[in-house]
Amino acid sequence: MSAQVVTIAQQKGGAGKTSLAIHLSVAWSLMGKSVALVDIDPQGSVHTWDMMRNEYFGEEMPQSPDARAITGWRTASEVDRLRRDFDMVVIDSPPHAETEAKIAIRAADIVIIPCQPSPIDLWATKPIIDLASMEDTPTVFVLNRVPARARITDQILRKAKQLDTILAENIIGNRVAFAESLMQGLGVSEMAPSSLAAQEIEDLAKEISKYIAEHQNQHAIAA
Repeated sequence: MSAQVVTIAQQKGGAGKTSLAIHLSVAWSLMGKSVALVDIDPQGSVHTWDMMRNEYFGEEMPQSPDARAITGWRTASEVDRLRRDFDMVVIDSPPHAETEAKIAIRAADIVIIPCQPSPIDLWATKPIIDLASMEDTPTVFVLNRVPARARITDQILRKAKQLDTILAENIIGNRVAFAESLMQGLGVSEMAPSSLAAQEIEDLAKEISKYIAEHQNQHAIAA
C-alpha cells in the first residue's frame, strides 16, 4: 500500500485549515479509505478533537481517521511509515512556520491551501505556492468559510486565477454545521450526512482525490 499524502497549509491563521483537515479526513474514511490524520500544529487542535471523539464514543467509535500528533522534524519519517499502512495521510501543518511547512509540503503528493474570501488571506497563499513549486508539488486553492452572497468572493476568485495553482471547483461555505460537528467529536459528514455542508466536503474530497490520481499518473508516465 502506498498512501496518497495531502498537506493542508496556509501561512495565515484563521483560514479554517484544521477544520478542513478533519472534515476531509472523516469524509475519506466514510468513503472506505483508511486515513491517518497527522497534526504537526503546536496548537494541537486535531489532537483535542480526537480526544473528544474518544471520550464521546469510547468502544463504539465509528469508522474514524487515525489521528496522531507529532513534532514537525519527525514528519518525513512518520509519513514514510504511514504510507505503507494507510490509503490516505492528511497533514495539518502550522501557520507561520516555514521550516515545518517545508517538511510537510515535501512529504505531500498535493497541498491544499484554504483561503477565506479576503485580500489578506489571498496574499498569504503565495508563500505556500512558492514553497510547493520548489518541491514540484501541486497545490489546490480552496475558497473556505465563504459567506452567502458575498460580492467579494467573485473578486477573490478572479485574482486567484492569476496564481500558479489549481483552483478548486468546489467552494466550502461558512456553515454552523462544521463547528457544531467538531464540538461533538464528529465530522460534518457523520453529524449531518444529508446537509449541504456535508455535500460540499464530499464533493471537495472527491475532487482532491482526482487531482492526486492525475499527479501520480503523470509521475508514473515520466518515470
